[in-house]
This record gives sequence, C-alpha cells and structure tokens, in this order.
Amino acid sequence: MQALIDAAKAPDYPAEIVGVLSNRAAAPGLALAASQGIATASLAQSKFPSRDMFEDIMTQTLESWDVDIVCLAGFMRILGEDFVNRWAGRMINIHPSLLPLYRGLHTHERALADGAKVHGCTVHFVTPGLDEGTAILQAEVPVLPGDTPDTLSDRVLVEEHRIYPEALRMLASGEIAPL
Repeated sequence: MQALIDAAKAPDYPAEIVGVLSNRAAAPGLALAASQGIATASLAQSKFPSRDMFEDIMTQTLESWDVDIVCLAGFMRILGEDFVNRWAGRMINIHPSLLPLYRGLHTHERALADGAKVHGCTVHFVTPGLDEGTAILQAEVPVLPGDTPDTLSDRVLVEEHRIYPEALRMLASGEIAPL
C-alpha cells in the first residue's frame, strides 16, 4: 500500500488514493493511510449475517469515497460474483506468482517444491474466478539456490512494490482499457 500512496503523491500521477478499506481492524495499512490523511474503514465479514450484506456495505463505503478503481492488496477473502461484477474492469489485485501459475495461497512454497527457476508477481484484473483475470503487468525474479519461502517472498515483494503503482497508472490514465 505504501508504494501506491507514494506513487499517488507525484503531481503527474493519474490516480489519487481516496480510502483504504480492510476486513481486519488491526491491518497496518489502516494506520498508515490514516497517518497520511486518507479515509479508512474496517469491516469484519464475521459481523454480517451474509457475504452479500458485507459486500453491500463495502460497496456503499467505496461509493461514499467516489472510488473509480479498487486496488486489492492483502484482502484475503474471496469476493462474490455480484461484487466483482459491480467493479468489473475497475478492480485490480497483486498476486505473488506469475499467473496462471500458482493461483491461490502458498505460492512461494509451491514454486520451490516444483523446482521453479523463475518466480514473480502479477497485477491482474479481478474476475469471479480465483486469480483468473487478465494480467496487466508481471515481473520475474530468479529462484536462487538455497532460497526459502521467506527469501523468495522478499525478492518478489520488491517487484510487487514496483509494478503495482505502474499498473494502476496504466489503468487510471487510460493506457489500458478496463475489461
């Protein structure tokens, strides 16, 4: 999130970070955003009787901030089809693998177990299928001898911080069209 906030501070950056919403009240991104004057909200899905009600409140929150593009980062919930379709072409996510490889969780462990020589990250459009949306940008990192999931994750994270602001810039400027 810090990478997106920093990028948006540039006068020529075509997007503004208007709010940060988390499903975890203790998410570090909430404090980070609040410290920089960005609106924040926390909604625990467990407090709602259904996922639809939870996602309706998320939509109301996002709309109250006049959000145009939703950038997911560390939001570890599978979103419902209605919510995803509401933001179709305007919701992106960062995933720690070179999609379509290693959809879902434990990507670094799986890459190492497979003996992958290259790993990386992908910024993609969010669709109803898990990590199935069209890729916007990808970045590769080599898998080095002796890598652990943590060392590999650290190198991938550097690339995530580089390509996520670039992908948002591309979408917000119209360089790439929403799906």
